[in-house]
Formats: sequence, C-alpha cells, structure tokens
Amino acid sequence: MLQEQSDLSLIIAQIVQKLKGSSLYAQLERQAWGSWEKRILKSLNSMCTELSIPLARKRPVGEQKELLNKWNEMGTDEPDLSLFRPVYAPKDFLEVLINLRNPNYENGDSLSFRTHLGLIQVPLKVKDIPELKEFFVELGLTTGQLGIDDSTQVPPELFENEHVRIGHKVLAEQDSAAAQQYIRQGSPTALRAELWALILNISSQPEDVLYYEQLKTNVIQHDLLVDSLIYKDVKLTASNDDYYFVFEDYLYQVLLCFSRDTSVLGHFAYNSASPPKSYIRGKLGIEEYAVFYPPNGVIPFHGFSMYVAPLCFLYHEPSKLYQIFREMYVRFFFRLHSISSHPSGIVSLCLLFETLLQTYLPQLFYHLREIGAQPLRISFKWMVRAFSGYLATDQLLLLWDRILGYNSLEILAVLAAAVFAFRAVNLMEVTSLAAAEAVLADLSTLKVMPLLQIFLFATVT
Repeated sequence: MLQEQSDLSLIIAQIVQKLKGSSLYAQLERQAWGSWEKRILKSLNSMCTELSIPLARKRPVGEQKELLNKWNEMGTDEPDLSLFRPVYAPKDFLEVLINLRNPNYENGDSLSFRTHLGLIQVPLKVKDIPELKEFFVELGLTTGQLGIDDSTQVPPELFENEHVRIGHKVLAEQDSAAAQQYIRQGSPTALRAELWALILNISSQPEDVLYYEQLKTNVIQHDLLVDSLIYKDVKLTASNDDYYFVFEDYLYQVLLCFSRDTSVLGHFAYNSASPPKSYIRGKLGIEEYAVFYPPNGVIPFHGFSMYVAPLCFLYHEPSKLYQIFREMYVRFFFRLHSISSHPSGIVSLCLLFETLLQTYLPQLFYHLREIGAQPLRISFKWMVRAFSGYLATDQLLLLWDRILGYNSLEILAVLAAAVFAFRAVNLMEVTSLAAAEAVLADLSTLKVMPLLQIFLFATVT
C-alpha cells in the first residue's frame, strides 16, 4: 500500500512538473515572440522614416491603370529597390532561438538535457530514431517508393504503374484521407497537382476566383511598403534561381494578394505570435485606431517567396495557385518562422536535428562543434525554407509529398541530419565553418528518398 502511494506521489509530482514547465514555456514563447516582433516592427518603421515613405497609401488613378495593364508582366518592371532591405533573414531568427531559455530548467530540473551540446537550449520532447521509424513506417526499405530507383521488392516500373493506377482510383473517389495516406509513398508527377488540392481541400469554386479578384483589386488600389519587400525578395531569390526565374510574374501576383488577405489572420489563433499592428497617425497606442499591418499579419523575410516558387510547377491558374499556397502556409509554413513548442515548429525541428546528430553521429557532431561549425548554423536555412531553392525541384516535390502525407514538418529535420550523414567523411576533414559550408553548399544533386531511407532504416540503430 505504501509502495502504491509512493508511486502515485511520484506520478503526480511528474505531472505537476510537466505542467509547470509547459506553462513557463508558453510564457517564454510569448515573451520571446513579443521581443522579436518589436525588433521587426522597429526595422520596418526605421525604413519608413529613412526613405520618407508611408506604410500604406492609395495609388493615384493613373498608377492603378498602369499596374492593371502590366499585371501579367510585373517581372519586366525594374523598380529601384536599392534602398530597401529585408526586414530580417533566417540567420537573424536563429540568433533569437539560440537565446531561448526556459527558467524552469536553469536550476537543474532537467539534468538529462544538460548533456545536449547543441545551440538550442529549450528541453522539448522530440522523437528518437525508433519513434521516427514508427512514424515514417511507409518509408521503410521494404516499401515501394516513388523517388527510389531500386526497390528491394518490386521492379520500379511495376511499382510505379500500380501506384499510378491506385492514384487514379483515389482521385476518382475524392477521398482526402486516402489521398494523404497514398502520397506517403510519393505522388506520380501527372497526379500531384490534383492530389495536393484534394488533401488541402481546395476545389476552386466561382466564389474562390471572385475572392482572389477582390484581393487583386486591393493590390491595384493600394500600395504597401511590404510590396517593395516582396519585390526585393523575389529579385534576390527566385529571379536568380535556374528553376524558378520563369515564374517571377506568378510570384508577384500571389504574394501581393497574400499580403492583403485578412483570412490568413485566422492562423494566429493557434500560433504563439500575434499579428503586428499599425496605428492611424497621431493615435499611437489607442486600440480603436489600430489596424493589422500588413492586412494578413505576415511580414515577409528574406527567402519568403521560395515557399511559393515550387508550387508554380504544379498550378498555372493564378487563383488556384494562390489558394494552394495560402493553405500550405496556414497549415505548415508559418511554423517555420514562429516560436512555438509544436512538434513541427522550428524550435522542435532544430532540437530534433541536433539531437539526431549528437546521438547517432557523435564523432561528427563533436568535431564540427570543436572547430566552431555548429551544424545548426548550416542547416537552419534549409529547414526554414523547407529546402526550397536548395534541392532540385523534382526532389523537393517528393519531399513536400511526405510533408502533406504525414501532416508534419519533422521530415525536414530528418533530411537535414541525413545530409550531414551523407557528407560525413568530407565533413570530418574540415577545420572551419567556412570549409564545412563549402562541403554542403550544393544539395542540387541529392536524391531525397534514398537519403531518408538509408538514414532512418540502415545507418542508425
């Protein structure tokens, strides 16, 4: 009886400690994001002051007509953007995450976490390899996969033919859950656009097209400071990418409309962040004169346009492309640039990546750490952009198939660790961060699925 009471007391104590830790972490999230948000807004306001331009203005009629006439050719426009700068880049955000600390664990409440030698010092629960194997069971070595040339069970062409047949059946039945399960083994190229739309519940009704046209009208009528940030980002990233430069016009259309879409604000209900606010001139701090800025509550950062670029390969009708991107953002991408304890949040992904390397590739991890080349400083940019712009497009789409299939971004951290494992021999020879970055500078020749399979099911035990 005494033993049972003792066990019960221990369980209750553990639950209380967990609740205490989670509430403190929630408070930490809010404080960290509040501080980061102030920094972003300060940067935005400083730009306004330095350039003597407003956050928003109504376009003159002549300017509206000009923009409407060149709507499908905005890529040919060459505005002077030399004075505009990205509000922040992924490396700035990484510094914020590195400085996160949960005061509940500063006093030795989590001794086991003290052995974690990575940059992330928040003790969140992340999956280990056995749990990852169970979660990603369909990626196993004996399961057929699109994106792998030599299945151990069935010749690739036979598997692909049968997989395509099943894919057509899934689409005919319009079963979103079945599509999500199906796509875990990869999507045939010809079916991907329809499968993703089915999983995301996007069905291009007339009212959806009308809504997109309303957003377009708002862009035509009003000029926002963030429009220049969008132009600048596209010019710095997608326009210089061999795969995506041809989609420049689509990127402007989608991202400009996205910035005006107040329906995006809904994702803040399950996000530790809050949308930034602007106040009518002379009414600073008076809530009834506050408006969300930009209207969607999302300030673009350097590389933001790369969330859209790969989708342009699949969808060529602007309103459909827009709907797909918006749904991908509110389901997945927002988690890559906001602070939270969610398993698919960027903090958890960073911790999962570091834990995988430290646990299963300790020699490599310690070597890189000793020479001042903490692996997360290299991999962070890959994960923040969901590898867009780093992998070849066909490989990226195979990766995003699995994000949709498993409804999780954790595969990004696993792939990042797998890349380090693949290049481990070369990385063991480097003596500086710059040399390590050079070894990992080009990921465009990598094959995603073999890397993931070998890392999860063959390399580590």
